[in-house]
Amino acid sequence: MSENVRLLVVGAGQMGAGIAQVAAQAGNAVYLNDRSSELVDRGLRAIVKNLDRAVEKGKLTREDGDATLRRITPYLDWTPLDVDVAIEAASENLEVKLAIFKRLDEATPPDAILASNTSSISITKLAAATGRAERVIGMHYMNPVPVMKLVEVIRGIATSDATYAFVRDLALAHGKTPVEVHNFPGFVSNRILCPMLNEAIFALYEGVGSVESIDTVMKLGMNHPMGPFELADFIGLDTLLAILDVLYVGFKDSKYRPCPLLQEYVDAGWLGRKTGRGFYHYTGPGGAIVRNGAASSAPH
Repeated sequence: MSENVRLLVVGAGQMGAGIAQVAAQAGNAVYLNDRSSELVDRGLRAIVKNLDRAVEKGKLTREDGDATLRRITPYLDWTPLDVDVAIEAASENLEVKLAIFKRLDEATPPDAILASNTSSISITKLAAATGRAERVIGMHYMNPVPVMKLVEVIRGIATSDATYAFVRDLALAHGKTPVEVHNFPGFVSNRILCPMLNEAIFALYEGVGSVESIDTVMKLGMNHPMGPFELADFIGLDTLLAILDVLYVGFKDSKYRPCPLLQEYVDAGWLGRKTGRGFYHYTGPGGAIVRNGAASSAPH
């Protein structure tokens, strides 16, 4: 069943390209969409790079890598498309996602499942923008998608059992471990993770420690593979701020308030690894950390 699934991915950024890759590797026919052909091409280049790296490491044959690429087709014009599942992987912005779900409701067959890779936004709200709320669900892959095994599967208030079962099986076919969670702000992963990252930023803001010292404490003391600042930069500081805003508004609890320093970095355009500057400095957008290039304390 799973290999015959036709899948549309909306958003060709880091998450969308990763989802398209794992789906195509699992044998799915994949259509990859974004706002422009340039963005789709950039996503395809990222997929090629990932597949080439897997071939070099002996994790994938060249033939399988080439077959994966042949299963991915650019889709730009929003003409009606015969797919079984559409997965939205756009930026973490409610209005953007609502607009996409309205378009998906028009462009896909009435029995197609519409899923969102949102990391915090209500599935029930997204479903209400469509005429098929029972077929709308959250399918939150972790970053980087080809490596991380978890998929949070989030039901909206109207999501049917059949929709959940289909998406659970699809995640398994993609080599992932699906975990059912309920539709609360941030779900499980980001309700726990993002306040921890925010608290690390508050510790920097208050002068408790430097970027390097706080990251070292968490790596060596808590056995985290990445410190909170390295991880925040990897996620994207704009994405982190957006999730914290959803938690703050959704729970109306001050413990989720974003640190002013995080807001300051986002206002400055220091969004992390993707822009070449966040809590660390990088060799360039998407580059490696320049060691001794972290902000040693909060700017004043």
